[in-house]
Order: sequence, then structure tokens, then C-alpha cells
Amino acid sequence: MSSNSVLNPRTQHKEFAGAFGATLISIGLPALLVVFYQLSNPRYHLEGIALDWDQFTHFDKKWCCICFDKQVWTYYIIWFTTLIFFDLALPGEHKKGVVLRDGTQLGYKINGIALSSLLIAVLATRYQLTLGKMPELVYLYDHILEFTATAVIFSFLLAVFVYVMSFVPLRTPNGKGTKERILAVGGNSGDVIYDWFIGRELNPRILAWDIKLFCELRPGMLLWLLLNLASMHHQWLTYGEVSDSMWLVVGLQTFYIFDGVLNEEGCLTMMDITTDGFGFMLSFGDLALVPFAYSLQARYLAVHPVDLGLEYSIFIVLLGAIGFYIFKASNNQKSRFRQGQLQHMKSIQTERSTKLLVDGWWKLSQHINYFGDWIHALSWCLPTGFVTPLTYFYIIYFASLLIHRQTRDESKCREKYGKAWEEYEKKVPYKIVPYIY
Repeated sequence: MSSNSVLNPRTQHKEFAGAFGATLISIGLPALLVVFYQLSNPRYHLEGIALDWDQFTHFDKKWCCICFDKQVWTYYIIWFTTLIFFDLALPGEHKKGVVLRDGTQLGYKINGIALSSLLIAVLATRYQLTLGKMPELVYLYDHILEFTATAVIFSFLLAVFVYVMSFVPLRTPNGKGTKERILAVGGNSGDVIYDWFIGRELNPRILAWDIKLFCELRPGMLLWLLLNLASMHHQWLTYGEVSDSMWLVVGLQTFYIFDGVLNEEGCLTMMDITTDGFGFMLSFGDLALVPFAYSLQARYLAVHPVDLGLEYSIFIVLLGAIGFYIFKASNNQKSRFRQGQLQHMKSIQTERSTKLLVDGWWKLSQHINYFGDWIHALSWCLPTGFVTPLTYFYIIYFASLLIHRQTRDESKCREKYGKAWEEYEKKVPYKIVPYIY
């Protein structure tokens, strides 16, 4: 069976202007992480957006030493493989993913609670043994640039690995033959660069271990947490105390990180898992962009402490809580509706025997959950004040990401539901932000 078969149709539409856009993004985003390092590095001057561009071309080390630091690579590989070991070894619930195009369902082990408990125990033990002066966090903070380069290169190599493996037929369950891998509808164009970037295979696996779900919730997300803790630790060592702004940023983001890890079952129905292939876009996003871009607020505060005061701190916490409530409540409402509950709520019947919810949270906008998620993310940025736009990168990037997802989802639903979708858009005209967009 060829990749042009009904199971794996050829990609009809290329995003990001095809290979040209994929190449620019693959070069531009890693370069942006280096710029972020320079801007948040205490050795460099930062006030507002004033920059000395000569600083971007002068480093204390040669680039080859930065990119291939043996000790940093050793630590990163130990980190990555240790998480794989515990992902496989720790107990958890076994869940099924969505039904794939060939009628099968992949199995997943959900063990975020066990992993989170283990990580907290390890961190608490090290804190006690070192009397709070954790050398691991000091090393991580002092080598952020090296770890950034390592994560970028590793994500590149991982994308090459899964792309090559996508051409290798899978063994059948009985071991007597092979079967075709299920490719991503958007990553089977035949263009090597584009397919490598966007992701050719839908669910790359090594035996029963799913690479995509692991990368989504383990190495990058937890490294983000460690970078935040390293930044907090650095502020404490430098100033003798931890500012209220740092406590807020680390607290709010830690809550978000553990909520994602603990609720990994919800990822099984997300677009990243059900629709997108796993290529450099997701590999880089999960392993490099998440930890080294999302930790900017804490890294900035490590050398530029901000005192917020009680009233402003309470406002930020309330804003974050409101955003998180909207996100969770709306997702929970749709999930219950899909499970056959809440059938009293207004909906539109489609020709596919499914219903489009147009009541409750979902009468406010087509993606009200995105709106709540963005508000929650804003609460991470506000504690840094308004001196620099650097710490507001995340909400700008996140807004563009959410709009991109919304347009993709809209195109998919318009084709899938036809006239029912036209009726749906009349009843729920706003895309994300109620009464605005």
C-alpha cells in the first residue's frame, strides 16, 4: 500500500508557505531563543528596549563550544533518558486514544500523578540535603545558553529520526508481515523539508512508547519548571530574598505545568495529538521553545526584581484564577456534552450524527477556552511590570498560535459539517474573544 492510498492521502495544502516558510521558521525561532538569552542575561545591559547590537556578536565562548559542551550534553541526555525510564516504569492508567483512519486506537499509559510526586520528592530531598543551596540549579542557570543550543540541536536530530522512521513499515501484531504507518494528512506532501518540519508520521512510536505525547508533557514542560526554580534560586542567592513578583510567576506557572502533567489524558483529544504530525515544528516547540521562551518572566526577574505590593498581587492572582476557571469550566462543559450528558443544552444537529454545542460557555465564542487560557497566561507576564516587552513575548506568541489553531479548526469544520457549520457561525459569530473577535 503506497502513501498515496486512501489511508494516507497526499497533502493538498501546505501551511507557512511550504518549504520556504518552514526553512525560515526553522532558522528564525532558534535564533530568537539566542536573542532572548542575550536580553535576559545579567551580563548585558537592559533598560526598556534599548539594545547594544554589538553584544549579539560577541560571546565569551566560541559557538562550537556552546553548541557541543560535553558536560551539558551529558546532563541533557541523562535528563531525557531518565524521564523516558520513569515514563515507562511508573504505574499509571491505560487509556485509548481517538479512533485512527484505519479503525485502530492506540493505547497510552497515563502516569502524570506518579511522575509529579516523584519529581517533587526529589527536589525536596535535594533542597534538604544542600540546605537550600542546590548546585544543580546553579549550574543550570549558569549554562542556559548551552542548554538552549543543546535542546535545539537535539530537537533537530529527533525530527530527522522520526522522519526517517516514517518510511519504515510497521510489523503487524502477529509478526508475520508489515503494515503502512499512518501519516499526518498535513505532512505527506512529498517535499522533504516541509514534511520534516510539519511532521510526516501522525504518531511516531518505539514499540508502545509514544514519542509525541512524551515530548508534549515531559522534557520541555518539566525543564521549564527547573529553569523557573533556578531563576528563583539565583535571585535568592544574589539579593538574599525572593520578591513577591517572582513568587507569583513561579507559583502561577508551576500550577499550570502540573495541571498539564496531571491531566495528560485531555491531550489525547487535542489537535497536536489527533491531527498534527510530529516533526521539527512540534519537536522544537516542545523541547526548546517551551522551556527557554516560557521561562523568560522568571529569568528577567532573577536579575531585575519587581516589588508588586499586596493589592496588585491579589489582582494578578484573581485574573489568573478567572482565566483558568473559564478555560477549565468551558472544556469540562464540552467534554460532558460529548459524553452524552447535558443534552438539555442547545445544539445544532449535523449530517454526521453529531451535535455542535451553542449554549452555556459555547454561545459566547467558538473557542471560549482559548480566551480563558490567554487571560491566565497574561497573569504570568504582569508581575514583571512594564519596563520591557521581552517578558510579554509569550502572550503575543500565544495569541498568534491560538488564532492559527482557530483558523485551521474553522477550515476543517466548514468542510466537515457543511450547512450545519454555516448555521453554527450565525449563532456563534465570535471566534475567540466574546463581542470582539
